[in-house]
Amino acid sequence: MKLRQMAVAFLFNDQQEVLFLQKKSNSPFLPGRMVPIGGHIEAGEINTPYHACIREIKEETGLTEKQLNNLRLRYVVHRMRNNSEIRIQYVYFGSVSVHSNLLESDEGELSWVNAQDIVNQAVTATTKEMMKHYMEIGKSTNKVYVGTMKSLNGEPDIAWGVLEDWEKQVDGEIK
Repeated sequence: MKLRQMAVAFLFNDQQEVLFLQKKSNSPFLPGRMVPIGGHIEAGEINTPYHACIREIKEETGLTEKQLNNLRLRYVVHRMRNNSEIRIQYVYFGSVSVHSNLLESDEGELSWVNAQDIVNQAVTATTKEMMKHYMEIGKSTNKVYVGTMKSLNGEPDIAWGVLEDWEKQVDGEIK
């Protein structure tokens, strides 16, 4: 069984738009789809998905870590693909100025999409389900959610839970 890990970012501006990358139609991965900024975690980044996310943001947009505000892990999504690959996606949310200088990417065209309209775009089922959850629950809390992609009556769905430490420390001891 293969394991594939990705780190992506939903970067909001002050007008509640999210920066997306429209993949080129000849792209080997998700051709023609609108995707959040990000990509695959490289071997040396397995233990630091945040750094992989920062690298991907810089590669795809030209934005540096200093231009990002409150970039935080908000979701970890698991998915089985073709019964031969487990995908783990680390999803960060943050903000950036709409007036930031963006560089064009070889991978596609950057555009701002109204957050409410994302579910109506040519995005993946994972992106749709995550944005639905974020708009209904996630944006009003600082919790990190873990989700597992599944089929619900033949339609894509994500079963959500809060990712939290079940142990409590009191005076340096686990209780």
